Amino acid sequence: MISIDRSIVIDLETTGFLPQRGDRVIEIGAVVVERGELVDEFQTLIQVPRSIPRQAFRVHGITDQMLAGQPLPEEVFPALLDFIGGNVLVAHNARFDLPFLRHEFGRLGLGFPNRHVCTLELARRRLPRLPDHRLATVARHLLGDLPDDLRLHRALDDARLTARVWLAMVT
Repeated sequence: MISIDRSIVIDLETTGFLPQRGDRVIEIGAVVVERGELVDEFQTLIQVPRSIPRQAFRVHGITDQMLAGQPLPEEVFPALLDFIGGNVLVAHNARFDLPFLRHEFGRLGLGFPNRHVCTLELARRRLPRLPDHRLATVARHLLGDLPDDLRLHRALDDARLTARVWLAMVT
């Protein structure tokens, strides 16, 4: 069992589904969870040399114009690596997020040895009767109504919500 004294909950928004086909991370949200509390955050949009396809825009609402002038991957990923350190990462659907992180860190020659926990897999095991295991469904089941100002499919809001789901499932 992984200790929950300190973990980093992370969420990404991307230009598509496959980093090996050139899709890139365009937004990162990360939340430090320490002894059951959300204590620090990391959030940034990222300017990448790839246009956002309409299909991706429909999911997260991020436009090419929103990315103009934002930090470049070469600035963001070393800072993210400093932020996460050697801590355990938590993600809802880690099978999506972690390959993107590995790809982006690898492009810069940076290692990425962090262990991880997937709240999607955990929810499937612990809550098998839910109609689906999307983040919003699991959160409503565990936490009740979602906040009115929550922007699903934006990285920091999803990371915060995942952190609350994570805490509800392990405490």
